[in-house]
Amino acid sequence: MALLGAFAPQNPRADVGDAPADREIILVAGLIHYDILLPVDDATLTSFEFLEGAGVPLRHPLVRWLAVGWGSEAFYTTTGNYSSLSASTVMKAATGDDGVMRFEVTGALPVHPRLLRIRVSEAQLAALRASILSDLDATPRALPLSGFTPTDVFFPAAGRFNALRTCNVWISDKLSDAGLTSGAWTPTPYAVTVSLWWNGHLTR
Repeated sequence: MALLGAFAPQNPRADVGDAPADREIILVAGLIHYDILLPVDDATLTSFEFLEGAGVPLRHPLVRWLAVGWGSEAFYTTTGNYSSLSASTVMKAATGDDGVMRFEVTGALPVHPRLLRIRVSEAQLAALRASILSDLDATPRALPLSGFTPTDVFFPAAGRFNALRTCNVWISDKLSDAGLTSGAWTPTPYAVTVSLWWNGHLTR
């Protein structure tokens, strides 16, 4: 079923124009989850300036990318590694849980199979930033939680996580909001990858 959803397109936003795709975003794959990496340029610094106050060193001179992920509050914020998963955490995530968003920064990245690079236009990149921000409160306040690294943070986010609406479905929804054709239902990382390949978005 997940592969059928990956091949079936959802209608992307159509008002972002036909400008040259001269910018790049990255999807970074984990075992069960994708993050979106946004280039840290002036527009990203302005849009996400609230992260500095929350402890994310967005303006550090070596920072090149802002990683953004969405997921279940119970699962995402309490699972440092998969060996620490509890049955109650898995059940809560599967049956419905509040959404949270995680932010982290990274430096320059090499070409690697787990880094899926996607070409976008300036307008598409702006639409992607706006779509991500629309899932946060008007004045975002970080959750009082320990992250997975010294500089990552979690914020309450719109939407409910469940077995049908997973973090990977959120990824495809954000790409669609940015004007990119993506799968109608991509609950797994593999489904996201297939959708990107099928729709011709992978640059390498």
